[in-house]
Amino acid sequence: MNVLKFLAVGLLSLSFFNCNNKDSQTLKPTVYTVGDSTVKNGRGNGDGGLWGWGDFIGQFLDTTKVSIENHALGGTSSRTYQNLGLWDTVNNKLRTGDYVLIQFGHNDNGPVNDTIRARGTIKGIGDETEKIDNLITKKHEIVHSYGWYIRKIVTDAKAKGAIPIIMSPIPRNKWQNGRIPRNNNSYGLWAKQIAEQEQVTFIDLNKHMSKKLESFGESGVTGTYFYLRDHTHTSAKGAVLAASCIIDDLKASTNPLKQYVLNEPKIILPKKINFFLIGDSTMAISDNPNTIGWGVPFPKYIDTMRVNVINKARGGRSTRTFIYEGLWDKAKTEFKAGDFVFIQFGHNDAGNIDKKKYRGSLKGMGEETQVVDRDSLTETVHTYGYNLIKMIRETKETGATPIVLSLTPRNEWPHGKVERRTDSYVTWAEQAANAEHVYYMNVNDLVATKYEGLGKDQVKLFFPQDHTHTNLKGATFTAKTIAETLKNSKASGLRDYIELPKK
Repeated sequence: MNVLKFLAVGLLSLSFFNCNNKDSQTLKPTVYTVGDSTVKNGRGNGDGGLWGWGDFIGQFLDTTKVSIENHALGGTSSRTYQNLGLWDTVNNKLRTGDYVLIQFGHNDNGPVNDTIRARGTIKGIGDETEKIDNLITKKHEIVHSYGWYIRKIVTDAKAKGAIPIIMSPIPRNKWQNGRIPRNNNSYGLWAKQIAEQEQVTFIDLNKHMSKKLESFGESGVTGTYFYLRDHTHTSAKGAVLAASCIIDDLKASTNPLKQYVLNEPKIILPKKINFFLIGDSTMAISDNPNTIGWGVPFPKYIDTMRVNVINKARGGRSTRTFIYEGLWDKAKTEFKAGDFVFIQFGHNDAGNIDKKKYRGSLKGMGEETQVVDRDSLTETVHTYGYNLIKMIRETKETGATPIVLSLTPRNEWPHGKVERRTDSYVTWAEQAANAEHVYYMNVNDLVATKYEGLGKDQVKLFFPQDHTHTNLKGATFTAKTIAETLKNSKASGLRDYIELPKK
């Protein structure tokens, strides 16, 4: 019995071992990315429109056969990434057959010891060291060369049976005589040297991506692959471009990771949100150069890499006619959760209620109505405030966020000051916004105050046709004022999407 029992236990153990062995063989290898913010920016969700290539590399690989984990962290150097224990986290997870994509360098050039970052490494790939008392950690530390830190990641990965791949740092969006300077005499060179010494795959991402960017030209790069405000971190398109360069070089290599590269990858960029502009001619597109709405130049102040500006404003419309003509119902079918809807009326709401044009709305915020006969039809006319609140509420129902703006100021200067209309449409727009707890901007006062700073003669140049409509210069003045206000307002929720030119 004892012998039989021993055999039974042995067979069970062997069976268990075989099952486990089979499971380990069917586990997908994992591709780990380690690096700085050019590999993973922030939380990797595109805050500020900035992305790292590690967030998109997985779209080029067959994720039914390989897993992707982006462990990069912004602000780190090859030294601080390891000192913070981030490499240990990855190293402890590594299994035979995994891959480690390594890219550092952008932050290694900083001071070795200071009270701000203390993240710099000794230049080169040598064994020289520098002993410091770290001003941040308050600990004694031996600082090594850039190459030493890269080599440590490589040898640790190899010891686990993983396959390291070293990359030179991506280029910065800095141009000299139509070209992007390379880092092939510094971090790119040192990364290559370590790869050669350790006999691992090297991808010259800096060189490959620089060539791609130069083929587009500086004007084709800035505002598409990089933001004007940031020469180091890429947009989503820039991150995809970097990832594609890595994949191209990988396919040309002998590295086994190439077997997981998709032949026809489907790249999905982050979905844009929409800014809908709903209003009258002071916002609308126009063929008349003397009646340009501020919505025309407005996109130049918006991050159009992440936002579509859709101008639905229509000249001659009031809150009443925009609704009556079906323009509102048609527009709101396009609103989606995450979108923003700018609503601005008032200039035409003061028109005739029961006479030709039929565009006037009742004054105020009340529930009162007036029935009007027009062309064998009857129309129930509501107050300006009622119509505005209707638009606000129906915008909310779509999941979009309404933004209420007062009407623009006219070129009218009673008593030497620009007319404010605080006794009517400006106040009613604010009351509607407050009643529905949505963001309100007093464009009338903001722009009028700036007009008064310019003076009558300068402002007159904005209004070549009449006292209401501006030319492009005047429309741009208003658009910039609105953009600046949104940028400076946390309550608007739009600061992140505003792109103001550098002064």
